[in-house]
Amino acid sequence: MRPDLAVFPPRFLRTKEAAEFLSLSSRTLEKHRTYGTGPAYRKLGGRVVYAVDDLQAWAQRGAVTSTSDPRGSVLPAKRHPPAPFAPGGRHGR
Repeated sequence: MRPDLAVFPPRFLRTKEAAEFLSLSSRTLEKHRTYGTGPAYRKLGGRVVYAVDDLQAWAQRGAVTSTSDPRGSVLPAKRHPPAPFAPGGRHGR
C-alpha cells in the first residue's frame, strides 16, 4: 500500500518557493547563491533545490535578541572580499 504523499510536508523547495518561505524575492535568493552568502542548496537533475532544514538553519544564523546584540551572521546578498590568508595554517610552511 502506497502512503498518500500529500500528507508529507515538502523536504525540498525550488528557488521561488524557498524565497517565499524566507520572505525574500527569488532574485535576492539567486544573488545569495551566486555570492555564496545564502543557504546551502543542491542540484538535482540540473535543478536547484533547497532543503527546508537548510533554509531554517540559515535563517536562524541571523537571529538576535536586541538591537544592541552583535549583528547576526547572515550577510547581505552582495559580493564580499575573500577571507584573509592565514599563514602557518594547515598548508603553511
